Amino acid sequence: MKKSPAMNENLPKISVADIAGKKVLVRADLEYTDRLSPRGKATDGIVKFLKERNAGAIKLIGHKGMAEMTSWWEGVEVNFDIRADEREKENSPVMAAELAAGWDVFVNESFAESHRVFTSVNALPLVMKKQGRPVYIGIRFEKELEMLNGVLNRPGRKVLVIGGAKAGDKAVMADKLAPKFDAVLRGGLLPGVSLRFDGLDIDDASIEKYKQEIAGASEIVVAGPLGKFEDDNAIKGTKEVYEAVVNSPAFKIAGGGDTEKALEKLGITEKFDWISVGGGAMLAYLADGTLPGIEALIL
Repeated sequence: MKKSPAMNENLPKISVADIAGKKVLVRADLEYTDRLSPRGKATDGIVKFLKERNAGAIKLIGHKGMAEMTSWWEGVEVNFDIRADEREKENSPVMAAELAAGWDVFVNESFAESHRVFTSVNALPLVMKKQGRPVYIGIRFEKELEMLNGVLNRPGRKVLVIGGAKAGDKAVMADKLAPKFDAVLRGGLLPGVSLRFDGLDIDDASIEKYKQEIAGASEIVVAGPLGKFEDDNAIKGTKEVYEAVVNSPAFKIAGGGDTEKALEKLGITEKFDWISVGGGAMLAYLADGTLPGIEALIL
C-alpha cells in the first residue's frame, strides 16, 4: 500500500509544537449540543491543550454551534457561523486572508469537515503557510488518523457495515472501499440491498448473512444504520447487526451522525473502540488515504 501523507511523520502536529505566547486560530467541529459527544470532547480537548501550552490567544471557528457554548471556554473567541459567509463553500483565498489576519498559528481540529474543499479547512491553511505562519493538525485529528491507519494497515479480515439514507454518496464510497475490505455489508437505501416487504429494514436472510461475515472479522468499520432505526418496527436489522459487531472481539470503529444516534438508542456506544467525529470524512480517508484538509497542511 502506498504510504499516505497522513501516515508520514512529517505531518505537522500541534501536539509537538511550541505555541507559547502565539495567537492560535482553530477550525473546530462545533456541530453539537452535547459537550460529552465526540465533537464536544474534541473541542474541549484542543482548548485545554492550547491553554496548558500558554497560547497567547485562542479563537475557534466553525458552524452550527450553540451560542450558550461560549461560556464553556473562558477567554476564547468563537465564530459559530462560518457558513453564513457564502465564500466558505467557495474555498475563497480572499475570505481565507480575512480569517487569517492577526493570527500566528492555524490548527485544523475539524476532521469531520476535512473531506470538503472549503475555505476554513483548505484555503485558510494554504494562505497562512504562504505568509510563513505555521499550520497543524489538532489533537483529536491526529488520533483519528492513528485509529483509521490502524484499520488500513493491520493484517486480518476487515468488514465494512455501511448504510443510511444518503444512498448516492454511500454507494460510491461502498464501491471505492470494496477492494480494501473483505466484506462490505450494505443496508439502508443503498442499491442492491435485500429489504423486508415494507422497504424499511434489511430482510432476515441479510441479517443472518451479515452476522456470519462479522463473526470472523478482526477489524470492523460501521458507517450508517441498516434500516429506519428510528421506527421500533424497523430497527431489527440495525440492532442485530450492530450487536453482532459489539459482541465480536474485532477492533471496532463507528462514525456518522445517524450511526451515533442508532448506537445511543441501542445503548452500545461505549462498546466501540473508537467513535469518529465524522462519517463522511472517515470513509473518504479510508478510501483515499488523505483528505483535502490534510493536503492543505503539507502542500
